Formats: sequence, C-alpha cells, structure tokens
Amino acid sequence: WPKPSIAPDCDGAERTFRVTHPFHPLFGRQFSLVTYRHNWGENRVYFYDDQGRLRAVPADWTDVFPPDPFVVIAAGRSLFRFGDLLELARCLGGLKKAKSRRRSKGARRSAKEITP
Repeated sequence: WPKPSIAPDCDGAERTFRVTHPFHPLFGRQFSLVTYRHNWGENRVYFYDDQGRLRAVPADWTDVFPPDPFVVIAAGRSLFRFGDLLELARCLGGLKKAKSRRRSKGARRSAKEITP
C-alpha cells in the first residue's frame, strides 16, 4: 500500500506521542507509538496502555501530526471550519425535512380519523 501523505515519519526509531485532547482521561500522558492507521473514517494511533492492552485514539487527539493550520491561525477565534459548517447545515436540513414529513403524515392520519 502506498504510504499516506499525512503519515508520520517512522524511520525505525521508537516514536512517542502525547495525548493532547483536554477532556481525554489520558491527557498529557506520553506513549510509544505502535502503529497508525486510517480506521473508522479517521486516522488513529495505536499504543499499549499500562495493562499491556493495545489501544487506539484518534490521531487528532495527539501530537503525532503537526497542528492543523486552521486551528493555529484561528487561535481560538473560530471553532468551526467552513466545510464543517456546510456539513452541519446539510445535516440540519435533512432533520428538518424528516420532521416535516412526520408532521404531514400525522396530519393526514388525523384527517382520516375525522372523516366518517
């Protein structure tokens, strides 16, 4: 398989990473990187926990990759990327349509119940 362009350089030396997500229970802890993969629609890093179990966390929750340029430039002023907002609007539009369909079906049922 071709190496993904976002894959970290692993030149055979032991690589470590730190969990940087502020709400993760392992926040601030450093682990040895076992491998990384694109699973479940996202890049994930794999490591062994204190009990020796293989665990995975999203790579975005670690310092494995360089910081996202958008996050650096936004410097906390913007919580969402433009593409993320478009996706949110699409999802909300779908929910609104589904709710509207449920209402119209309910109205039709009520009309049938009233009609002798």
